[in-house]
Formats: sequence, structure tokens, C-alpha cells
Amino acid sequence: MVATPGLKFLEGLGVEVTLHPYAYDPGADAVGLAAARALGLDPALTLKTLMVEVDGKPACCVIPSDRQLSMKKVAAAFGGKAAAMMAPAKAEKLTGYHVGGISPFGQKRAVPTAIEASACAAARVWINAGARGLLLGVAPDQALAVLSARAVALVA
Repeated sequence: MVATPGLKFLEGLGVEVTLHPYAYDPGADAVGLAAARALGLDPALTLKTLMVEVDGKPACCVIPSDRQLSMKKVAAAFGGKAAAMMAPAKAEKLTGYHVGGISPFGQKRAVPTAIEASACAAARVWINAGARGLLLGVAPDQALAVLSARAVALVA
């Protein structure tokens, strides 16, 4: 199994996760939904990691793979006026991960992070482990704690 920076980060903090490899499809329209289908998981609990910029500053949003970000809610969540998706090349440089394998855990530079509140009520969620084709299962409260993240409404 690939020892990603995200997995090393979580291991260093003593967070127990389950690993869920799947066949990554680079041509998939929605990588998160393709992962949920491949693993037979609920798309509402299979979370995608999206890098954004709020008033020009980087931030990370973790939302259900079957939902879309509300830029208005993202801006409000991070105390800003305007939010936009980060360019893929910039997201890769900032996080150290490739698009399709970006994890909120173990990014090269820690940025403010928010997780969609509706997913945080579940006992377990699945989030990218830092490699294309590899999800990790974790309790949402643990993810929130190790990321110093907030559970807020982010989706349209």
C-alpha cells in the first residue's frame, strides 16, 4: 500500500483509519462519485477534497461527492467576501498531491479547512488518502480534530 503524506500524518497522530483501494478512472467526470460507485459506498459519505481561494487566500473544503460547493457559503464559512475554485496546478503545488488524489490530511502547507456539516453526523466517512485510487475511512469527529477543521454548511 502507498504510504502517502496523509496516511503518515494520521498515523503520527494515532488516528486509526481503514484503507479502501479502487480502480481509479482518469476519464471519470466526477472522481468522487466514481470512487463511491467502485467501492459500493454512499456518495453522501464519500467526501471529495476541493481547494478554493477565499479573498485570494487558500482554503480546503471537504464535501459529499454527490454535491456541489456554494461559493457564497464557502466565503461565509471562511469569513470572506468572495470564493472561487483554485486552479488545479496551484492546488497540486500547494498540497503536494495530484488532482484526483488530493487529501485534506498531510498537505504540504496546512490551510484553513471546513467539512460539510451534513456529513459530520455519520459514524464514518470516506476521504481521499492522498493517492488516486485510495480512500480512507475515518470518524468525522477525528477528521475535524486533526485538521482543526470546522463543520459548516458548504453545499448548494
